Amino acid sequence: MQSKTHSPSAYIDELPQERQAVVSRIRQVILDHIPKGFEEMMNYGMIGFVVPHSIYPSGYHCTPELPLPFVSLASQKNFIALYHMGMYADKALLDWFVDAYPKHCKRKLDMGKSCVRFKYLDDIPYDLIGELVSKMTPQEWIELYESAFRQG
Repeated sequence: MQSKTHSPSAYIDELPQERQAVVSRIRQVILDHIPKGFEEMMNYGMIGFVVPHSIYPSGYHCTPELPLPFVSLASQKNFIALYHMGMYADKALLDWFVDAYPKHCKRKLDMGKSCVRFKYLDDIPYDLIGELVSKMTPQEWIELYESAFRQG
């Protein structure tokens, strides 16, 4: 769900009742584990965790006036989505996550390039999400981003 709200809490308030607690809990896990330097904001109509312009003035190459995105959280029509750009850019991190996932969830991993889809609200790997978001600092993400996305 893309929202026009201007705050993560307002975004959550707009969600169907059965999704509010789950999205709130994922958001809190991210806030509790994400390294210092990332900032939470609404980004692309979702809850986003970004490298702010104060740390990375160049911003996102597609839209430089926006800060560099890292993790996003959204309630979509049929699932809750966690977008982690670090997994898209770092194969070792992706491989770690894919290997760890079955140890935390009873259902099969449903994933796109950077998007993990949670269709079952009773089988969310909160501990794994916390560990995932803790694995990369803003500086490490900037270096990986520049090496992967700024080439050519």
